[in-house]
Amino acid sequence: MIVARGPMSADARYRRIAADIRDRIEAGEWQVGEWLPSRTTMAAEYDVNPQTMRLAHALLRRTGILEGEKRKGVYVAHPPAMRTLTDADADWPHSSETTDTRPRRASAELAERLGVPVGVTLQHETVEHLDPGGRSAMLVSSWWRGRRQAHASYVVELGFVPLDEEQANALGLLVDTLAYRLVRTRLDAAGRPVETADLVLPMDRWLIRLSGTA
Repeated sequence: MIVARGPMSADARYRRIAADIRDRIEAGEWQVGEWLPSRTTMAAEYDVNPQTMRLAHALLRRTGILEGEKRKGVYVAHPPAMRTLTDADADWPHSSETTDTRPRRASAELAERLGVPVGVTLQHETVEHLDPGGRSAMLVSSWWRGRRQAHASYVVELGFVPLDEEQANALGLLVDTLAYRLVRTRLDAAGRPVETADLVLPMDRWLIRLSGTA
């Protein structure tokens, strides 16, 4: 067990505690369905304030490690169901939240993907797709120039990416956790790119079985 001491930020502290609780669960200290000690008890154990424990528990609930009931506490959840992605352009069947719509300047990579000059202003949105339990399942960041256009087809490339701080916070994972990255570019009827997107999917929640483009 870790004990938070020294000059550690509040964010780093609750993430370290969450990681330690996850390790203790994996080691068998608590079984599926078993209630953890109260927030107050665990705050005393880790020598932090109850608010820090609340944040650690919230992170573990977001990732599907813990479940909870109001005024009762948290318990070890059943492992989250694995999903299989076969169509990178399919509509998301559950709820979503748009978290960022700030325009972006085209980086060299985005300029190449969209066939536009480097530095041109692009429209942008980041959408967080949630599973039926309200946990984050996927992040989709899209970029396009001018008015959003309909597309006739798309191409997709599969790779991997370490999560940055913003992505890790949204998905409830640790910074630098490896995730799937699907680069999806939508094309018009003439085969010209009209929109490109990064789909970031946690590897512990997804299998990727792409069957081709639509």
